Amino acid sequence: MMVEKWLNKIQSMMRETIRHNFLESTLSYEEKPREQWLFDYPAQVSLCGTQIWWTTEVNIAFARLEEGYENALKDYQRKQISQLNTLISLLLGELTRQDRQKIMTICTIDVHSRDVVARLIQSKIENVLAFQWQSQLRHRQVNTLIKCM
Repeated sequence: MMVEKWLNKIQSMMRETIRHNFLESTLSYEEKPREQWLFDYPAQVSLCGTQIWWTTEVNIAFARLEEGYENALKDYQRKQISQLNTLISLLLGELTRQDRQKIMTICTIDVHSRDVVARLIQSKIENVLAFQWQSQLRHRQVNTLIKCM
């Protein structure tokens, strides 16, 4: 009986630690360059954080489009390409096995995200309610209790 309580307590603390890391990572994302930020957190947290911020930044680009800035998505696509090139440069340097795997995984997700934005541009999508955007898996931070959805 005591072992079950102890294991449940460990499980609860692990979940709480991950929630705390998710919240901290999403709040600190803009405080330093992304290629530095990635190394501050475990792979799971970094990956989810990059996905949350990708969704946020695409939504910001759509808001700018609605305000009349015609190149908002194209500007964001250029930013994505720059971020990808930076990650590729990191892969050419010295990394631990875990950091290399983390960066390779984030590169893979970033390539997919870049392709999604390219398709939005090619299809001339200008609204967050468009099916092409709504049909994407979009991570978001619901509140400060952080639930990665």
